[in-house]
Amino acid sequence: MNTREPIIQEPEQPRPEASSPQASEFEEPGFEASEPEATRRAAGGSESSRANRGWWDRNADDYQVEHGTFLGDDRFVWCPEGLDEIEAELLGPMEDLKDKDVLEIGAGAAQCSRWLAAQGARPVALDLSHRQLQHALRIGADSVRLVEADATALPFADGSFDLACSAYGALPFVAEPVTVLREVRRVLRPGGRFVFSVTHPVRWAFPDEPGPEGLSVASSYFDRTPYVEQDEDGNAVYVEHHRTVGDRVRDVVAGGFRLIDLVEPEWPAWNTQEWGGWSPLRGNLIPGTAIFVCERSETGAPPAGGRGRD
Repeated sequence: MNTREPIIQEPEQPRPEASSPQASEFEEPGFEASEPEATRRAAGGSESSRANRGWWDRNADDYQVEHGTFLGDDRFVWCPEGLDEIEAELLGPMEDLKDKDVLEIGAGAAQCSRWLAAQGARPVALDLSHRQLQHALRIGADSVRLVEADATALPFADGSFDLACSAYGALPFVAEPVTVLREVRRVLRPGGRFVFSVTHPVRWAFPDEPGPEGLSVASSYFDRTPYVEQDEDGNAVYVEHHRTVGDRVRDVVAGGFRLIDLVEPEWPAWNTQEWGGWSPLRGNLIPGTAIFVCERSETGAPPAGGRGRD
């Protein structure tokens, strides 16, 4: 697929001062940041949720400074490769978005929701992180409803939305993805579409490095042990969960959806940026993102609740 080239040169911006309304309000007095230990170990649902809420609250300011220009204030970018919904139309034709109720999960600063509103949709931007939603308010959320909640327990009535989307939100960070999928299915109307992007599962076998050191397999693709960053007391401060491609497909089906497309964006020539382990070098050789396009199944509806495979 083609992509519209965004501005990718990031402006020089200092870290906010303590008195600034953008300064982090989550550091306790006398707090000194120490480098967390990276490990692979079991991490359940409550630990993952608590750790990731705290991580995004602490790091939202830096994230928006570093990636805000690439993401834009009102663009819908699916992934670091730069695939743009304005051309991909994974949610359907642009003209059909008008008057649609759309739920964005893991919305961050609500850039995607703001774009949806510009197309005439009625978006709701949901995120676990209070600080990320503060950035949504800073940019402007007059046309977007903001909701702070966990994706495993969506605070909406059954059949509230026509569409749902998630660009790297929630699903990589939860221990029980089927719970999220069943919740999304519950709040969608019959025939509703859910599109979500995640780190491509094959990436888990490689080091998370953008250069040549990230091109050699370092671990088993089939090792589903979560990646955990923990403090000196062993408390998780960041958790990400690995699923194979087969796991993701089975999760989609178990969640009550029908998979209608699996998109693996290629790295475009215009994109010269590095974003964590994403880079032109790696992007031209291995996939970095997987986008699952799903529709609500009306047969064999799953029961409420349930667990995904850990």
